[in-house]
Amino acid sequence: MNLQRLSWVFLLLVGISLVCYPASVIAGDIVHDDDSAPKKPGCENDFVLVKVQTWIDGIEHEEFVGVGARFGTPIVSKEKKAHHDHLTLADPRDSCSKPKKKYSGDVVMVDRGQCKFTTKANIAEAAGASAVLIINNQKELYKMVCDPDETDLDIQIPAVILPQDAGASLEKMLMNSSSVSVQLYSPKRPLVDVAEVFLWLMAVATILCASYWSAWSAREAAIEQDKLLKDADEIPNAKAVGGSTIVDISTASAVLFVVFASFFLVMLYEFMSYWFIELLVILFCIGGVEALQTCLVALLSRWFKHAAESFIKVPFFGAISYLTLAVFPFCVTFAVIWAVYHKVSFAWIGQDILGIALIITVLQIVHVPNLKVATVLLSCAFLYDIFWVFLSKKLFHESVMIVVARGDKSGEDGIPMLLKIPRLFDPWGGYSIIGFGDILLPGLVIAFSLRYDWLANKSLRAGYFLWAMFAYGFGLLVTYVALNLMDGHGQPALLYIVPFTLGTFLTLGKKRGDLKVLWTRGEPERPCPHVQLQHSQELNEEK
Repeated sequence: MNLQRLSWVFLLLVGISLVCYPASVIAGDIVHDDDSAPKKPGCENDFVLVKVQTWIDGIEHEEFVGVGARFGTPIVSKEKKAHHDHLTLADPRDSCSKPKKKYSGDVVMVDRGQCKFTTKANIAEAAGASAVLIINNQKELYKMVCDPDETDLDIQIPAVILPQDAGASLEKMLMNSSSVSVQLYSPKRPLVDVAEVFLWLMAVATILCASYWSAWSAREAAIEQDKLLKDADEIPNAKAVGGSTIVDISTASAVLFVVFASFFLVMLYEFMSYWFIELLVILFCIGGVEALQTCLVALLSRWFKHAAESFIKVPFFGAISYLTLAVFPFCVTFAVIWAVYHKVSFAWIGQDILGIALIITVLQIVHVPNLKVATVLLSCAFLYDIFWVFLSKKLFHESVMIVVARGDKSGEDGIPMLLKIPRLFDPWGGYSIIGFGDILLPGLVIAFSLRYDWLANKSLRAGYFLWAMFAYGFGLLVTYVALNLMDGHGQPALLYIVPFTLGTFLTLGKKRGDLKVLWTRGEPERPCPHVQLQHSQELNEEK
């Protein structure tokens, strides 16, 4: 199909993709930002996520997630060291006054409100409780801290807060069962998860494939142009590669692109809902069908050359090859199946396939013409990433990009414009993710570097592609190191990727004396076949 007709879909999806970042999507971001709740003696625990595993009449049942308090004894990290204790309801329920009975080693469940958290814990401990579960009056988790005027705190039992719906489920268990017991522990996340390794490989391999396809197409176009110049005394008006139009980004459009992405990000933040996510799923499927079809046709045309070069006229769509007609139903079916089942656990496979195809196709269609445009684009994206991850908290009281990427306001797992792999060895589960923008934007520069190398006939070592590719891979690696050092807190990948990728390119260009050509023309000077042909004719006339 005519890719120019749907280029706006791809560009829209690229804009949407900028809202994503590499992160580990786990049970909330509540355990971070410790500085907002200062520590003091007796109230100096780190905020940690806590698993609350339940048993009904000795049979393992539902598991809930809570947050440990600043005060009390720390929660054990290993499941085998955690005790199974009987669960009971506090009486009175708010645990703000002396209980009517002794708890004798039970875990007591109390309601939030009426008095301080520390008061509830002290009263429960005095009555013999082994731990206290405080049920929030909202569906969200909450940080239990000590009041500024509280001193000499010495609470010797762990305290955990659970969301309102978890409390309702636990109360229902207690009412309908003869015995309910719980186990509290806070497992630590692994330093490195295999999901991050595969995600790194996926991002690097995607740029690698897209760059070689883009460079091969550019070289074929250059060869075709040379033939046309030899055969005719005119230069083609359109710049076409394999029937698909190339879109060159200008300096102005690079700036406007990031402005548009910011506007769309705020719109996503303000109007995020279930139906908004479903609309994005539809858009993603439209772009995914076109992209998957483009990639499959390009790949299969090597083996089915006749079908790829034989065309049939279809109303509205124009001339379409038989190979495209054969591939199109498969692509539509694949995208529809993914859309129907995109909430199931294994849907990430289909999402990654459509996403990789989309990224490769965009890098094939959209080009940066020179290093000047590449520098403006990546510099704006660099500032964009930092602002919407970190500085947006000052205006919106939360990180806009993190909220949108996680889909906090939609009841969904987040927007589909990202690559994701489940964290297989993380006790908290979740996904490692990377946004399309963190692959696409550096990919535009890396693909440009390989096109330049091939047109300049540079070897792999003497060219720029190898070093740009290495710089991107290293920058993404540093991103994941920072991500783990920050205990899974979302990091703006371009904060690390842009300085390495762009800095390497600019430094090498300056050192090798190619910076002026790279900055302005973006391609090496080639002898014009038309001039050579005219010169040969003049020599023949002289003879």
